[in-house]
Amino acid sequence: MQNPFQNPLVPPRVQALLPRLVAVLAMAVLTGLAGCSTPAARVTVYDFGPGSTAPAMANRMAPLPTVLLAEVEAAAALDSSAVLYRLAYADAQQPRPYAQARWSMPPAQLLRQRLRETLGQRRSVLAPMDAVAPGTLTLRLELEEFSQLFNTAQSSAGLVRVRATLGRSGTPPKPVAQTSFVVQHPASTADAAGGVRALAQASDALIVQLDAWLQQAAAAEAPTP
Repeated sequence: MQNPFQNPLVPPRVQALLPRLVAVLAMAVLTGLAGCSTPAARVTVYDFGPGSTAPAMANRMAPLPTVLLAEVEAAAALDSSAVLYRLAYADAQQPRPYAQARWSMPPAQLLRQRLRETLGQRRSVLAPMDAVAPGTLTLRLELEEFSQLFNTAQSSAGLVRVRATLGRSGTPPKPVAQTSFVVQHPASTADAAGGVRALAQASDALIVQLDAWLQQAAAAEAPTP
C-alpha cells in the first residue's frame, strides 16, 4: 500500500517528518477547540448598593450652607476598580486584588457619589465645574486606604481611611479645618463578597461622621464677608 505522505517532489527527509507535523497540527487544533468550549471565568462587579430610598429633606427643613465637593483624590494603589485585601498576619504591606471581583468604578468615585447623595439631603452640593461665590465651603477628601483587612484567615474587616480638608473658596482659599477618619466594619464572610459589604458599610459609617464634622467645623468658623 502506498504511503500517503510519499511524494516524488518532496525530499525523503521532509517526507519522514510529515506524519509528525500532521499529528502536532491536529493536537493544536483539538486544544484550540477545547479552549473555546471552556467558559471564561466570570468577574462579579460590585458597588455600594442603591443608597437611601427616602426623599430628600432639603425642601422640608432649613437647608444647611452650600458646599463645593471636590473630586476625591486617591492613593495610586486605589486608582482602579480592583477589590483589594491585605493579610495582616502574613504581609500587611502588600495589597492584593481579588481575581474575580471588581468595583463598578474606582472606590474614590463610589465614595464621592455616596457622600454627595448624603450631603445633598439637607444642603446644595456643587461640583468642581460649577460657579461658586467667594466664601463657599469647599470639602476635599484624600482616600488613603480602602481594603479588606484579614487579621486571620477567617476574620476580616472593611477598612477605610480618609483625610478631610475643609476650606472656603477665594483668592487665596481660606483653610477652615482638617482631620482624618479611620473606620472599620467586620466582614460577615472571608471572601470578596464579605469584603465588599464590609467596605460599603464602613463607607456609610464614615460619611455619617464626616457629615457631623462638616457641620461642627462650619458652625465654629465664621464665613468670610
